[in-house]
Amino acid sequence: MAVINFRSDEPSERALAELTADGSTVSDAIRQALVDSVRLRRREQMRRESLQVSRDTAELTESRRVATEMDELRAW
Repeated sequence: MAVINFRSDEPSERALAELTADGSTVSDAIRQALVDSVRLRRREQMRRESLQVSRDTAELTESRRVATEMDELRAW
């Protein structure tokens, strides 16, 4: 695994203090923060894409058509 160095600033020092308050190591806190950041970024991208699709009348029409077809195929 790579060793990464960075220069912290006051806001990142406060964030690290908060993330390590439960006894986590700085390395564990940073690793988790990176994973959380990517997860948040992906969610935000999905949110933006969902909003874009929800405003597209052609997409909405197709979505409703597929939903109707799926209802017709439902066994129950």
